[in-house]
Amino acid sequence: VQLVESGGGSVRPGGSLTLSCTASGDAFNANCLGWFRQAPGKEREGVAGITGGAPGDYADTVKGRFTISQDDADNTLYLQMNSLKPEDTGMYFCAGRQYRSGVWRWDSPSSYDFWGQGTQVTVS
Repeated sequence: VQLVESGGGSVRPGGSLTLSCTASGDAFNANCLGWFRQAPGKEREGVAGITGGAPGDYADTVKGRFTISQDDADNTLYLQMNSLKPEDTGMYFCAGRQYRSGVWRWDSPSSYDFWGQGTQVTVS
């Protein structure tokens, strides 16, 4: 399974970006997907997660500003980010899970088996 992110960049505070993550390969559970970010010197943190057709789950810090969505036809995961703040700066990663037992926690890195290489978002 390969995950490839795109769409990062540099924006001013208040600006918007849309991140994309394209998945390819077998044994990929498109029902459990997430976005994480990591700022320098900080731990990786969950930003948003999505399962099936349910509304996404979000970190409190991004609720109302970010929207996670997926296009099953294209195996693509999106993260629409509006009203960006300097504290949103970091490397953003998409994450996927293979079909396996166990509880999926959208904000727990250990719930995922596949990771993209990351795309940098800088807000300043």
